[in-house]
Amino acid sequence: MRFQAPRGTQDILPGASHAWRRIEGEFAEWMSLHGYKEIRTPAFEDTELFVRTSGDTSDIVTKQMYTFTDKGGRSVTLKPEGTAPAMRALIEHALCPSGSVARLFYVTPIFRYERPQKGRLRQAHQLGFELVGSASPEADAEVIELTVGFYRRIGIGSIKVLLNSLGRSQCRASFREAVLEHARPFLKDQPEEFRARAEANPLRLLDSKDPEVQEAMRGGPCVLDHLEPDSRERFHRLQELLSEADVEFEVRPEIVRGLDYYTETVFEVQSGALGAQSALCGGGRYDDLIHELGGPGMPSVGVAMGIERALIVLEAEGALWPEPPLDAYVACVGHEARSAARALCRSLREHGVSCVMDLDGRSLKAQMKQADRLAARRVVLLGEEELAGGEATVRNLADGTQIRVPLQRVAHAVREGS
Repeated sequence: MRFQAPRGTQDILPGASHAWRRIEGEFAEWMSLHGYKEIRTPAFEDTELFVRTSGDTSDIVTKQMYTFTDKGGRSVTLKPEGTAPAMRALIEHALCPSGSVARLFYVTPIFRYERPQKGRLRQAHQLGFELVGSASPEADAEVIELTVGFYRRIGIGSIKVLLNSLGRSQCRASFREAVLEHARPFLKDQPEEFRARAEANPLRLLDSKDPEVQEAMRGGPCVLDHLEPDSRERFHRLQELLSEADVEFEVRPEIVRGLDYYTETVFEVQSGALGAQSALCGGGRYDDLIHELGGPGMPSVGVAMGIERALIVLEAEGALWPEPPLDAYVACVGHEARSAARALCRSLREHGVSCVMDLDGRSLKAQMKQADRLAARRVVLLGEEELAGGEATVRNLADGTQIRVPLQRVAHAVREGS
């Protein structure tokens, strides 16, 4: 039987994996520059963690989670998002004592059972970061500014920030009722299960990708009309801070995000290079989440960014990083030269020069073909003459030029022509 990768997953092959390492490395460096520390959480968690945080009526919980019973009879779920596990770990290990601020980031796979499409897989990968312990709009602005700054850092320029506020409990309660009232004519003709879910959480209607639902909600109430006075003031201050940081944004009341834990600020960063599914990432404030998980009341804000979607945009904009070529292929002729070639390879690698050599005693012609297939920039040749003189021949495969240099100068000669 010949096996294939499961539907909705992908193998990241040599050639492509370099771009993954690059984007993850750039993200880690960007986070470190701003004082964020990495956290790594398990691939699976107690199912109740996601039911409680995402909401039992959310699509993630009702349709997308990979949930199973383990051999101990416990219900566990492959994590569908990164924030809830990070907050569970923060509470468990007391990472943010009262009065302090914690800045955390993560790089993680996530698992959602949904229809595979470009940039949306059943095993996807997230970059995310969380700022915990500050209720200030400056914290919201920091997260959004760092998100935009990261995309610019990796070469994505054609982006826009869509910004909204969901207010606090009073705003959400009155807005939910207004949304439900607007939707009643549409809901009366819908299946009972759909109607029950909409009545349990009307905001799901605003987040729906179903064209029929979107049409029904057109012209509906605006959440910004329901904001409490302090939330309105806070939202205005956030916009001032983003303008101060030269972050371009649009206020878009239809942005509500798909998870129940959001309060106040929500945002998306979108790219035209992604077509209809244009969201690069999304995030917002979730001041009640840590308390919901059994921790102290602690204001928090964060964002999750899809790696696959960022790579799609980089490729579309011609900004995807190519894999660096192999610096040198060390070719040798004769048994004595093989030992010298191995020693030379060790020396080259110590000097930061990437290289390989033949392992099977092939002819020089076969070795040169192998160097070609590997797209090496240089061939370093060790033959009888070179060995006798303590030298090597360094050949440029692009133009065929070559020079003879002492063995201790080979690394310099390879790098000099790069």
